[in-house]
Amino acid sequence: MAKTSQQLRSRTAKKVGARAADTAKPAAAPRTPRSGLGDRLRYAFDNSMSRGTPALVAWLGAVTLVLIVVFAVITTVTGLRGDSDEGFWKELFYSLNHALDAGFVGGDTGSWQFLLTMLALTLAGLFIVSALIGVIAAGIDEKLAELRRGRSMVIEADHTVILGWSDSIFTIISELTIANESRTKPVVVILAPRDKVEMEDDVRAKVPDLRGTRVICRSGSPMDVDDLRLSSYTTARSVILLAPESDDPDSEVIKSLLALTHATPEGEGPRIVAEIRNPSNLEAARLVGTSRTVLLDIRDTVAKLLVQTSRQSGAAAVYVELFDYDGDEIYFLVEHDLAGATYAEAQQAFEEATVIGLVDPDGFEGPLLNPAPDTVVGRRTLIMVAEDDDGLDDAPRSTARPDLDALGTAVEVAPEPTQALLVGWNERAPIVLRELDKYAPVGSTLTVLTAYGDEVAASLPALDNLAVTVEAGPTTDRATLDRHVTADLDQVMVLCYSEHLEQQAADAKTLVTLLHVRDILGKLGVSTPVVSEMLDDRNRVLAEVAHVDDVVVSGEIVSLLVTQLSEDERLEAVFDQLLGDEGAEVYLRPADLYVRPGQVSWATVVAGATRRGETAIGFKTGQQVTVNPAKSVVIDVGAGDRVVVLADS
Repeated sequence: MAKTSQQLRSRTAKKVGARAADTAKPAAAPRTPRSGLGDRLRYAFDNSMSRGTPALVAWLGAVTLVLIVVFAVITTVTGLRGDSDEGFWKELFYSLNHALDAGFVGGDTGSWQFLLTMLALTLAGLFIVSALIGVIAAGIDEKLAELRRGRSMVIEADHTVILGWSDSIFTIISELTIANESRTKPVVVILAPRDKVEMEDDVRAKVPDLRGTRVICRSGSPMDVDDLRLSSYTTARSVILLAPESDDPDSEVIKSLLALTHATPEGEGPRIVAEIRNPSNLEAARLVGTSRTVLLDIRDTVAKLLVQTSRQSGAAAVYVELFDYDGDEIYFLVEHDLAGATYAEAQQAFEEATVIGLVDPDGFEGPLLNPAPDTVVGRRTLIMVAEDDDGLDDAPRSTARPDLDALGTAVEVAPEPTQALLVGWNERAPIVLRELDKYAPVGSTLTVLTAYGDEVAASLPALDNLAVTVEAGPTTDRATLDRHVTADLDQVMVLCYSEHLEQQAADAKTLVTLLHVRDILGKLGVSTPVVSEMLDDRNRVLAEVAHVDDVVVSGEIVSLLVTQLSEDERLEAVFDQLLGDEGAEVYLRPADLYVRPGQVSWATVVAGATRRGETAIGFKTGQQVTVNPAKSVVIDVGAGDRVVVLADS
């Protein structure tokens, strides 16, 4: 037993020593795998097959060629066809027919050996043709799938590119189709991270009449340089960059701007119009965007428009008429023969167009809307409101002469402090308050009724003329509204809860509030103007039931501005003046300030506005607003009618 233990210890020691010796030996170098001829051929074959359908078709063609050559040689050398042997080339042709057409064997005659040989060739050809059909079908399916994905390059020039997707895209496309009616074969290219077919279906459903404009959709990210190339944006006339519906849309817009400016030097490439939702991101976007980039602050623009429309009933219709392409828009006339005329004379010069301002041809000064009547036009470009820019160069001149004896004699009353009610709240409300404060007479008051009282009270801006009171309460509750909607109000504004509720839910609350507000005012027997904000244009029709004076649809207005700016970047400065508190703005003033009641020509109304240092651009009768009437048109001025003018205050 002791001996056995000693032997075991000895064996164990030997094993440990052997392991140590093995460990001490240097590690063997890894052997390089040898590749034989078969491996190389297999590798080459795999590489060729990875090239897709063309390589598969080529291989099947090569196999077919080898097959028919082999059988043609067999039948020629062995003479299996018999007395009708016609040589190698005829045999090659017959073999090809057998390989491609399985029914060809039915016409064979001759020995059993020949018939069996042709049958073997036919069976081999049947497998090859079946494989070829399968390969071609798979290739076609793959190509159709690729086309469905929208990953092919767009080969266009002088087109409009829309990057991104939002609900406003349908209004933009609709406006572009109107603007493109005078163009030859216009094209709009959409690049968005959505399915191509889905985008095409949505466009067809929402914009059924494209008026000859071709809309091409491609799937891709506007933030990806490679995806951007699919849209051929470098050869486009303009690029519209939409703010996406995401948690941080401005960051995506800025990254897309970086991608757009990546491949084009400074000062080159198409003009870019980009939407920015948060004003704090404007500076960063300006650093990225080049001189050809126009940035539209959505929040600020909508807030200013709400203020302008809330101050006077009918203003929203005027702005929509000027901003969209359906009707009369703002254009620029560079070449004209009015260099020696004054601005007052230029206003009377055109029959179907209205001159509203001048632009320095050297670009050192911005647009001058409603200049002094005695300003000499000189070499300046005319800013005009017209139905289309095609006929401006040879626009008909006016022969109507104003009746100076019919000019108005009424005196304008100085504004008094106002009382206003704002119902609701959203991120645009602080800007609305600041803009209202700029126009409000000293001593004016504003009550904010909102379901988020504490949050609103903490975010009120500092104001000079307006005294603001915040009241917390449910804005759709009738009893709450009865306490705040009173007969002494001068204006009522209803804002949607766009940050707190989903779009349709926010508009639904707004509609319920409007119904109550209008019913209360009707029972009080007062005609206080009511202005409301909607998120979805489809709800505007529903708001008409509540007899709202003006409805501002946020997405629609922004879409109209974006489209106009994409067609002419000079409009940016004009729109800034129209919506801002500096320079000339839109006013709807009593008609008796300009002409006496009765029938007068529009040329006479224009002369009445010129006498007051203003520019007449339209007329409001009841709820009907007409912009840019012809100078010779005779209008019947009555009580309550108003003239739409551009004035400094």
